[in-house]
Amino acid sequence: MASEELQKDLEEVKVLLEKATRKRVRDALTAEKSKIEAEIKNKMQQKSQKKAELLDNEKPAAVVAPITTGYTVKISNYGWDQSDKFVKIYITLTGVQVPTENVQVHFTERSFDLLVKNLNGKSYSMIVNNLLKPISVEGSSKKVKTDTVLILCRKKVENTRWDYLTQVEKECKEKEKPSYDTETDPSEGLMNVLKKIYEDGDDDMKRTINKAWVESREKQAKGDTEF
Repeated sequence: MASEELQKDLEEVKVLLEKATRKRVRDALTAEKSKIEAEIKNKMQQKSQKKAELLDNEKPAAVVAPITTGYTVKISNYGWDQSDKFVKIYITLTGVQVPTENVQVHFTERSFDLLVKNLNGKSYSMIVNNLLKPISVEGSSKKVKTDTVLILCRKKVENTRWDYLTQVEKECKEKEKPSYDTETDPSEGLMNVLKKIYEDGDDDMKRTINKAWVESREKQAKGDTEF
């Protein structure tokens, strides 16, 4: 559903919520309000992600802020993007112009680990396991640029989109998604919630829902709904 329609549903729920006085009705409307807000948020994130995909360049998406653990520094932050053939991981390390043999990357079909030796008297390491999809070990490589290490993971299946870098990230994000069926029209979900409350409620609850519904419709018809 378009964001505009979702926004209209959200405003209607808000109107009903303002009119409702029964706790059970308010709880159900509050839950529905949260679901619609989550759907709007997801659509906004999807739009932002699509815009980012149009900028297929080699600029780091994030600057590394490594966490120092003694003599070895563990790299915990990085930027990544992708093309049809590669998933590109960017690690920013100031002064990384070290001999090529001091920058080592080991690839497996579903992981890679990076080790940068003797950079300003320290070593830097990064391990990424459980990549979202398989990569070609032979086709993967690294590039050392000014203050940046670029890791190129060759997609085993080209022209496939990675929504996440790792399987763990995917699972975490999916847990955050609304539990209702995202393919269902949110307005239908709202109607079903109200219908169930109406059918299960007593006379007072039914009168409350009817009154709130009529008043919200009249207010919208006058064109003076406050957003």
